[in-house]
Amino acid sequence: MISRNTAFTYRNKSTDTKQIGRELGVRYVLEGSVRRAGDQVRVSAQLIDAVTDAHLWAERFNGDTSDLFALQDEITSRIANALGVELIAAEAARPTEHPTALDYILRGRAARLKPNSRHAFAEAISLFEQALALDPQSVEAQSLLAASLAGRVLNVMTDSAAADLARAEALVNQAMAASPRSAYAHFVKGQVLRAQGRCEGAIPEYETALALNRNLVGALNGLGWCKVYAGSLDEVIPLQEQAIRLSPRDPRIGWSYSLIGTVHLLQSRIDEAIFWLEKARSAVPARPPTRSNLAAAYALGGESERATAELAEARRLDGGDLFSSIARLKAFPGAWQGGPKIRALYEATYFAGLRKAGVPEE
Repeated sequence: MISRNTAFTYRNKSTDTKQIGRELGVRYVLEGSVRRAGDQVRVSAQLIDAVTDAHLWAERFNGDTSDLFALQDEITSRIANALGVELIAAEAARPTEHPTALDYILRGRAARLKPNSRHAFAEAISLFEQALALDPQSVEAQSLLAASLAGRVLNVMTDSAAADLARAEALVNQAMAASPRSAYAHFVKGQVLRAQGRCEGAIPEYETALALNRNLVGALNGLGWCKVYAGSLDEVIPLQEQAIRLSPRDPRIGWSYSLIGTVHLLQSRIDEAIFWLEKARSAVPARPPTRSNLAAAYALGGESERATAELAEARRLDGGDLFSSIARLKAFPGAWQGGPKIRALYEATYFAGLRKAGVPEE
């Protein structure tokens, strides 16, 4: 990365992108402009491959000047999140004759940007394992591997949940010992604790991650789920709206949609729940919990055929017996194991809907 003082020497100059790449020794160039009309500001940005001159990404950001600092922070955060996705994909696609740990990390991160599925998780885990084999002390490899192991537990896409969580916990503890101020490691620790049903401990980890890196959209999502566990439903949707604003094209945006839909379901706003859960289904079609929530919402809304179809899809995607009975579901770690308030809400909505959709008690 080149400092802005050096980058500004090219300001207002008609310079070829390939020439900039050669002169500065950079692979990618981010260029943009700012225009103002009255109280409105438009920022345009584009990412260019300095070797091929190919345009990889472009976006426009609009806002008003009533709070310039807030506008600057939001635009900076959105660009940072968008570039994270685009650069990972571009770097992972480059052919490598002799892969290094970094190559495997980039390919693993690209795999994690794919829609959630058992195959995508397995692919990412394999790549991070190879990175760790080449560099056993890599905090990044340790954290990413732990995140993927915890992630497939949270998404109900593993048949070895206990082993996955044990490995994830050991890895993230190593990462945090080596790099205690790593925002991502704190986020992963929160994920592991949440997957273990220990949201009381996960909340401060997510909050620490966000204090260290306010652009960590995953931490906003994880914190939102823990707020559901705690029964603090009024705090959940604003957190997810912030995540969506920060990264509107995030491949994992379906997690925020799903969480918003879940809150609406728990508060018996069935039409709103269906709207958001259908958005989540489109974004992450292979996630069983989204399908089961949607099945419950459809059933409560009187759409029995759709409820039956969603329940069948949840069972197919799960590949096990999680959705075979209410008792089996209640034995699996979930927000419904929170305090009395949240348990009552789940009983009156989610489980009531699944019973209507045809899930037996035992």
